[in-house]
Amino acid sequence: MSFFSEFKEFAVKGNVIDLAVGVIIGGAFGKIVDSLVGDVIMPVVSKIFGGLDFSNYFIPLAGQTAATLAEAKKAGAVLAYGSFITVALNFIILAFVIFLMVKQINRIKREAPAAAPAEPAPTPEDIVLLREIRDSLKR
Repeated sequence: MSFFSEFKEFAVKGNVIDLAVGVIIGGAFGKIVDSLVGDVIMPVVSKIFGGLDFSNYFIPLAGQTAATLAEAKKAGAVLAYGSFITVALNFIILAFVIFLMVKQINRIKREAPAAAPAEPAPTPEDIVLLREIRDSLKR
């Protein structure tokens, strides 16, 4: 088997295609969760805590004094723990949503009725004839 035909067989298998679709949908879903956290949840959390902006929470490591994270990064190294809090919250929400989806899929699988056992395939005619010949020879 040539390298390209072997690769083609691998790439066309159902699991590889399912994985590719999952990665693409996951990337798009990640962007939705990023927007949910950055545009909906974090502003509400900021309002609850008195107008705090987590994205600009940082500790300057190079001794710089800057008002925003972008300015501080231009001046030197910073420990941007506010961005980390946002990304961690993003991960927790994404993990929770995936957990709920898997839980629902498992529930649906449990509720699905078990398929009736399939009847055995009929014996091919040539096998039946060979058995008859065998039985005739035994007599």
